[in-house]
Amino acid sequence: MPEPRKIWLAVLMSLYGRNWITLLGGAMAWASAMLILGLLGLLVVDSSHAPYIGILTFMVLPGAFIGGLLLIPVGVLWDRFRAKKQMEVDAGQGPFPVLNLNDVHTRRVAIAVIVLTGFNLLILATVTYHGVVFMDSPTFCGAVCHTVMEPEYVSYKDSPHSRVHCVDCHIGPGAPWFVKSKLSGLGQVIAVTLDSYERPIPTPVTNLRPSRDTCEQCHWPERFAGDRIKVLTQFGEDEANTPTKTVLLMHIGGGHGGGKGIHSWHINPEKRTIYTPADPQRKEIARVRVENAKGEVIEEFHAPEGKYDAATLAKTEERVMDCMDCHSRPTHIFRMPARAMDEALEAGRIDPALPFIKKAGLEALSGAKGATGDEEQIARKIREFYEKEKPEILKEQNQKVEAAIAELQSIYRRNVFPDMKVTWGTYTSNLGHEESPGCFRCHNDEMTTKDGKAIGQDCTICHNVLAWDETDPEILKSLELQ
Repeated sequence: MPEPRKIWLAVLMSLYGRNWITLLGGAMAWASAMLILGLLGLLVVDSSHAPYIGILTFMVLPGAFIGGLLLIPVGVLWDRFRAKKQMEVDAGQGPFPVLNLNDVHTRRVAIAVIVLTGFNLLILATVTYHGVVFMDSPTFCGAVCHTVMEPEYVSYKDSPHSRVHCVDCHIGPGAPWFVKSKLSGLGQVIAVTLDSYERPIPTPVTNLRPSRDTCEQCHWPERFAGDRIKVLTQFGEDEANTPTKTVLLMHIGGGHGGGKGIHSWHINPEKRTIYTPADPQRKEIARVRVENAKGEVIEEFHAPEGKYDAATLAKTEERVMDCMDCHSRPTHIFRMPARAMDEALEAGRIDPALPFIKKAGLEALSGAKGATGDEEQIARKIREFYEKEKPEILKEQNQKVEAAIAELQSIYRRNVFPDMKVTWGTYTSNLGHEESPGCFRCHNDEMTTKDGKAIGQDCTICHNVLAWDETDPEILKSLELQ
């Protein structure tokens, strides 16, 4: 009597070994399954090898596994076709075998099929679940398409939202937008494969989900209220890198319909602000319309007649104002050289006691705009500056100089990406009005109603200036903030 092991081996061989197609399919499926299980274990123990092991585990190998499974029935059908063609099937017999569980061999084959099917379903379910989790991770979003997404991924990791997953903002909750994102992602994969994507990636993203479905999951308007103190520190280009502070009382307001302030006007649920951009970047606004909750027009403002071509305006669509129209760079923040240096000096990453470092660093960064050897050029310019202006600094504080050079190079790498044609000012924020027109896109004397009323341009609508470029603001002492 044959051993049970040999019996089941014979059963498996009858399933997979009847022809080269089923044999190949079975081998592909089993090999892929074993590799998937092994790599899953590796990812559990050490996830530092992601995303490339993740791509192999959740995208490449599952494809090979499913392909192998599909080859097995193809081989069976081909085997039946060949047998029929060779008259190996009785004339009265159908194309498929009779399922007689009283037959020992048939019963063993059925058991083997059921067990293997269960195992295959378990593998597919595990891979599908972990695959979705992996594809929703920031690592997948940022590191798989390394060159394309490098600017966004680097800025994301250095942003206030670095602990928030990309999908929470770009997709949000619910199945419909999940499906839309995957279909959109397919087109992006094709564009990357064919190297047909734009450089730099154009903004704003036209198919971005409304912020009420994403941003407001954490930042809900009902919580906006009152005023907040904002302190801006700037360092001078003198020898002492003299710091000055601007103190603003920001009128945050509320998005609940009550009070005054920034959010009370722009995201009031009792009214809607609808605007027509005059360019794809939404840097120029042609029309602004304010409606109440019933859709009735309260006020309508227009740019001067003839300023924008009618054909140009016909290509743009009206947009209901939401968070992203002002907070246009909430996560992927790219700094200009001066602001980046001020932040580094204030945080102590560059020693503010190093003479003229703001002046020298600003000149070095401004000259590095995305050419080969920019980082070496930054280092060379800093050293040349001190060799010429302050040679004693290189001798006495060389360690501080080299630390400053390293930080300046880091600032460059966080904001300039030559491969994607991203340089200083490529991506600016509409929040405020320092780097771009920002608020003044709408709040200007040109945008008026038919009777000549302009959108309010009084600075005090948004903030009061408590101190302006002062070295020792009295208001900060009074508030015990300094």
